[in-house]
Amino acid sequence: MTHGPYIDAGSELDPVHPVELPEPARATGLTTAEVAERVARGEVNDVPVRSSRSTAEIVRANVFTRFNAIIGVLWVIMMFVAPIQDSLFGFVIIANTGIGIFQEYRAKKTLDGLAVIGEAKPTVRRDGVPGEISTSELVLGDLIELGPGDKVVVDGETVEADGLEIDESLLTGEADPVHKKPGDPMMSGSFVVAGGGAFTATRVGREAYAAQLAEEASRFTLVHSELRSGISTILKYVTWMMVPTAAGLVVSALVHERHDIKDSIARTIGGIIPMIPEGLVLLTSVAFAIGVIRLARQQCLVQELPAIEGLARVDVVCLDKTGTLTEGGMNVTGLRMLGGADEAYIGRVLGALGASDPRPNASLQAIIDSYPDTAGWRCTQALPFSSARKYSGAAFGESDGETSTWLLGAPDVLLPEHDPALQEIEQLNQEGLRVLLLARAAGGLDDEEVAAGARPAALVVLEQRLRPEAADTLAYFAEQNVAAKVISGDNAVSVGAVAAKLGMPGAQNTIDARRLPTDQEAMAQSLENNSVFGRVTPQQKRDMVAALQSRGHTVAMTGDGVNDVLALKDADIGVSMGSGSEATRAVAQIVLLNNSFATLPSVVAEGRRVIGNITRVATLFLVKTVYSVLLAILVACFQIEYPFLPRHLTMLSTLTIGVPAFFLALAPNRERAKPHFVRRVLRYSIPCGIIAAVATFVVYMIARSYYTGADALTAETSVATLTLFLVSMWVLAIIARPYTWWRVCLVLAMSGAFVLVLVVPALQRFFALKLEGTTMPWTAVGVAAVASLCVEVAWRWVDRRYPG
Repeated sequence: MTHGPYIDAGSELDPVHPVELPEPARATGLTTAEVAERVARGEVNDVPVRSSRSTAEIVRANVFTRFNAIIGVLWVIMMFVAPIQDSLFGFVIIANTGIGIFQEYRAKKTLDGLAVIGEAKPTVRRDGVPGEISTSELVLGDLIELGPGDKVVVDGETVEADGLEIDESLLTGEADPVHKKPGDPMMSGSFVVAGGGAFTATRVGREAYAAQLAEEASRFTLVHSELRSGISTILKYVTWMMVPTAAGLVVSALVHERHDIKDSIARTIGGIIPMIPEGLVLLTSVAFAIGVIRLARQQCLVQELPAIEGLARVDVVCLDKTGTLTEGGMNVTGLRMLGGADEAYIGRVLGALGASDPRPNASLQAIIDSYPDTAGWRCTQALPFSSARKYSGAAFGESDGETSTWLLGAPDVLLPEHDPALQEIEQLNQEGLRVLLLARAAGGLDDEEVAAGARPAALVVLEQRLRPEAADTLAYFAEQNVAAKVISGDNAVSVGAVAAKLGMPGAQNTIDARRLPTDQEAMAQSLENNSVFGRVTPQQKRDMVAALQSRGHTVAMTGDGVNDVLALKDADIGVSMGSGSEATRAVAQIVLLNNSFATLPSVVAEGRRVIGNITRVATLFLVKTVYSVLLAILVACFQIEYPFLPRHLTMLSTLTIGVPAFFLALAPNRERAKPHFVRRVLRYSIPCGIIAAVATFVVYMIARSYYTGADALTAETSVATLTLFLVSMWVLAIIARPYTWWRVCLVLAMSGAFVLVLVVPALQRFFALKLEGTTMPWTAVGVAAVASLCVEVAWRWVDRRYPG
């Protein structure tokens, strides 16, 4: 990572303070008294920085749902027409909603805490002294200093500019940086790509141009998720099916059977309730929320919930070398003189370059540590780094009165193509070393062709520190069939050497991005065939992401510099280091606050756990919906009494879906994420639900002809319940595979609970279940066994017919 105007050959930037300006050019900013006056008038930047939904929004989202409204109305009716045990479904909904609110509130508190830790603070000059404050403490008229990577947090007017270039692409869509000079307007939401300066805040709070956009972008959202959109699609279809089916049940119960009105209403509601997969949305939210909490413990800030899911679906991850594969710190390992330059003099030049920047980057800090002698030189002009130029510069008044202009940057940019020094540089790069060229310019820094006649003076050889965890993380992605692409602004050979040290496949075939084709299809093919790219410009990073996406890839992009912002924004998932620029963190969906690349596998694993487990439990919920709808249709067609009371289906749902689903949704799961969530869930749940409904209805019809007398309906309901439970348990047993000790215990525990209901007299009375005789119960077991065999066959046929 780099800071300030003196940038190494890489193109990665961090937010820093701007170049120190001559004292006369500096404005003093507001006084303490003026700040107090503005605060008293309410002229403060009061836009709340939120990373999550408010508590009220969480409560509303969990309580006021379509299905809670339906269930609530049915619950109220049931309280008047049936015993309390037939109203148990209402208490289950209250418990589920409470769990959902608690878990999301817990996730909110975690996210809000991490957001404060990760929030960058603007540097404001007050009483002539710069200092960092929270964005919410800014007031109208504040003088805000800017450096590369800093985000413009409020609207204002430029007061100071030293090569200041602003990227307004996130607001205007225009990719080219805008050069700012005193008097030019500044728009909140833009960010600095080069140079430094300061501006006065003219609009703060909700009046700022991008305030609403920024607030909305930083919110904790549940959108753009295949899981959640798929579940919404399922719920829409369920609603359409539920209305006519429920009408048929009402007609059948009230007109054709003409039983006791209260019992008819209870059984009708008993037929409607299980059609609603009410726990599915809740369980998805809980699974996401717990995922956020788990990742937060590893200092990983998930700014949007679906980002967990998104990274699990990624099949290509684009890695920025500096700050991702390497650490920020560097060491100077050598200084090679060129053209007979005097080493002592070059040492003073390097010392002056270091002294001219109050907040040096990693490369310049290494130079300062090695060459602390400033020799009384004075900086008269500075040329900030630009990703397009690949170099920076400064003009000095030397101690003897002479003047000189120096450039520091990428050797292959500053040197002619066939310069003999390039051969030596190539050898150093192959060893994984970073090389900067110090060259003396013939003209002034204002000349756009200042590099053209520059005379090489020395090569500064730097060694980067590899992140200790990088090799293991790259190996993890390789094992998971996730293609890793290193795209860096550094020299291609140097990048390849670093990748080779980390054992990355394809490191020996490093591509210089300056020779990449501009055609998207040709670029995509080159990206498919190669893994390591050097000399990549910010626009090329964006083009590379688009080229990979054009091939159907789901792309994650990691970065920490302001030059990575556009590529991060375009990628399916943007991942920023916590130490990266404020602009980078603002657009990334995931921020690694501990700056550890090794956290990414945890995010992938968490996403796979959520996707795999929700797909499993969604099948359970949808099987129930399918058999409930089909049973209701059969009852309406045959004009008979619905076989179940609400208490029966509440018990069945709890034992075969509710409790097991909760444990299965939070269990470890390393399955690869697969697309087409709705299709995969429905192709299992529809045949299984049909088989369960047919088997239950067959046993119910046999029982109706077998049992007679006053207690016949209870006996018929009991054998129908036994049949449905056994088939549902087999579906659960299939979904619980592959078996582990706790999964087997879970299935056995649910089976044991049902046996208790059948044998304990008090529970028999409570649930109105009692098996009469032996013929029908064994008939129910036999039919359930055949149905379970059909379920197994159907499941395996679907697996073979539609793999993946």
